[in-house]
Order: sequence, then C-alpha cells, then structure tokens
Amino acid sequence: MEEEPAPAMGDEDEPIGPKKSELRSRLGWAVIRAIYDALPDFQIRRLEGMGFGPFLPLEELTPDVALIQALKERWDPEFHAFLFPWGHMVPTLEDVVRITGLRVDGQAVTGTTYRSYQEPMERMLDLEAEYLARLTEDARAVLAEEEGEAADKDLRRFLILVIGKLILGTRGDPVGCLCFPLLEDLSSMGNYAWGAALLAHLFDSLGTSSRETGIVGFFPLLQVWVYYRLPSLGRGVARRCGAVPLLQRWRFCRDERSLRRQVTLIRDSLDTIPFGHVQWTPYVGENDATQPWVERGRPYFGRDIWLHCFNTVVPLHHRLVARTLGHHQAVVEFLTRQRAWERPSRSFRGIQ
Repeated sequence: MEEEPAPAMGDEDEPIGPKKSELRSRLGWAVIRAIYDALPDFQIRRLEGMGFGPFLPLEELTPDVALIQALKERWDPEFHAFLFPWGHMVPTLEDVVRITGLRVDGQAVTGTTYRSYQEPMERMLDLEAEYLARLTEDARAVLAEEEGEAADKDLRRFLILVIGKLILGTRGDPVGCLCFPLLEDLSSMGNYAWGAALLAHLFDSLGTSSRETGIVGFFPLLQVWVYYRLPSLGRGVARRCGAVPLLQRWRFCRDERSLRRQVTLIRDSLDTIPFGHVQWTPYVGENDATQPWVERGRPYFGRDIWLHCFNTVVPLHHRLVARTLGHHQAVVEFLTRQRAWERPSRSFRGIQ
C-alpha cells in the first residue's frame, strides 16, 4: 500500500536488520492462501477447530488506498471512532465477526511479551534460514503429511504468518512475533478472541500520526464496512450474493483517477452525504443460521467493551453512536491509566 521510508543513518556499530520482535518475510495474502490450500486435511481440520475456518479461505481484496486515507483523516483518537457530519461511527464486533468470520468471544489476546523472540522462534518453529523461500516455491513438498511434532511446527509456522501478517499485520515486510507465547499450546489457540484483537490493532494503527497515510492491520475490514454503511460512495461492487463471511461478497470498484483526485472526491462526498443515505442496519435479513460464528459472538454485540491486543488496550465506544442511531446518547467516559503530568488519554499501554 505504501513505500517504506529509508532507514535513518545511525552508528556504525548499530545492527542492521529486523527488530527483535519482528520476523522478515515477503509473503503476502496470496501466498498465505496458497500455503493454506496445500495443507493436509488434518491440518485444515485443526485450523477450523481453532476458529480460523471461515477466515482463511477468504480471497484477497484489492486495497482502496484513497478510501483508507480519507477515513484515517476522520479518525478521532480521543473517542476511537470516525467523525462524520452526522456524528461518530465505528466498526463494531458485529462488523468484525460478520465480515471476517473471526470469533470475537473468548479469552482476550494478551500475555507475556519478550524483548527477543529468537529463542522461542528456534525452539517452537525450528525455522531454517531458507525455509520460507522453499515453502513459497513448493509448499506441499515440505509439509508433514501426518500428525506429530513436525506437523505441529508446520502449523505454528503457518499461524505466525496468518496472525503476524494478516490479522495483526505490520507495516512493510516484518511479521510481528508477539503471538509466539500463545503458539506454545496449539490446543488453546481456539480459545482466543482473534476478531477483537484485530479490531484493537486496527484502532491503534488509525491513531498514529496523520502524516502517515497508510495503516497497518486488516484494512479489508474497513473497506467492506464502508461498502455496507456508506453505499452511496460507490467504492465497492457486489460479486457473490449470499456468500459468507461477508468479505466474500465484495470487490473493489477500480478507479483510474489519480490518488489525489480520488481522496479529494471522497472527502467531498463524506462532507455532503445526506443522513438518510447512511445504512445503520445493513445486516437485517441475513441468514444467521449459515454463520454460527455470528451466533457465538452475539452476546458481545452492542456493548461498550475494552479490546485487547497484547500490550494495546483500547475502548470500543458503542454508545457513542447511539444518537446517530436515533437513541438517547449518554456521556461516555472510560477510566484511564496515566501519570499526573501526562496528556489525558483513553487508551493505555503496558508490559502486562
């Protein structure tokens, strides 16, 4: 989506390479999907048991850079929501579970973080220097065909790419390694609310400097959210009626105009969209019987809740959009963790 800035010149003794919390990779969505298609059936069943079954078969969505940039300009970092002329709007856990199929119920995605992940990477993945290149060239030839220690390492290698590159994506090539401790016990991977972590990671990315035009994280969530909530923008085209998760139903409507021109037009449209053109209840009439992941997450819909993603904790202000939904809007305040001299904030970071 964007070019990486050139690294700043530092001391000659400073090591050059990825951070200790990152793993370098050139793998994108298409290659991860190719590896998934090459996995043996027993590995596919294990991934389905972990709750990744609806998410992994999703096809890549072309990024709408202009739309993402225009949305980021409207992000209110104080309330963690987009600010439009009619009020605040924000993707909710219901949007996440319906669009991606990832579970939003379960344990918070958090735990111990390390300064360096070299030791757990070597121990749990047994990752050789050329492994990723060989896996890209011929995935089926290097994957274990039966259950056992080798198959567990294959699954961990794949999950670190799925989580570190897609769900909790980083900027550029690096793959985040924060989820390494959770990969130790593969039987517990299905207990975590990966959809909630995806939303927390996305919110945290949107709160970065406005000079950074791109975002990290699973940007297709924002695109499809806009396709449903603001259809008059005309940025998406329906392609598969009835497909679930809902991301399967859309493709980006290609725009040949310059990026600058596209962003300008989207800004103007967002400023002038009539209130009546906003789709507040886009999922009415959906057949939830075909989406069991929606039923499991329903108790978490419509609630103000803290979203966890390892060292990042952000609030989901569901009541903030109550007035735009035609309901009474109460004053919303969340507790904060901060020192007396720090600027007030509604999110906090910490080692634990």
